[in-house]
Amino acid sequence: MDEDRFTRLVREHSPAIGNYLRRRLYPLSSADLDDLVEETLLVVWRRLNDVPPDAELPWMIGVARNVLRNAHRSKNRRLASEAKLPPPRDLSSAEEAVIADTTVREALRSLADDDREFLLLHAWDGLNTHELGKLYAISTNAAAVRLSRAQRRFRELLGDAEND
Repeated sequence: MDEDRFTRLVREHSPAIGNYLRRRLYPLSSADLDDLVEETLLVVWRRLNDVPPDAELPWMIGVARNVLRNAHRSKNRRLASEAKLPPPRDLSSAEEAVIADTTVREALRSLADDDREFLLLHAWDGLNTHELGKLYAISTNAAAVRLSRAQRRFRELLGDAEND
């Protein structure tokens, strides 16, 4: 029974998990993507009973986010221990590679990290306010307010950039 549920979760949600991780992979290598998806699914398998039936994707994205954060921390520790090697400077982030419009890129870059993540989870990953609320452990109304504020700040930044 657990294997059937896990198989269904993998089939239904692993493409979304892979896309989520791919867009946020930088500065990790694209070769790390499969390992991160695999590690995410391993955590899902180990904690299968903790996956809420009404919020499977948000819960799994939360796991992927933590896996990605751990990978980024590991990368940072490696770079610190290899101080002789210069950090990559001219590489574009995953967001920059997708967004060609410099105005949009600058507006996204100017947003606070939390606003940008909230906005991108909605726009790129398709999470609605109910799912965002589950992911951040806040009410649907609080998620809607937070999304609305992030969208307003983004529009303001776009307007400021166009007026420059």
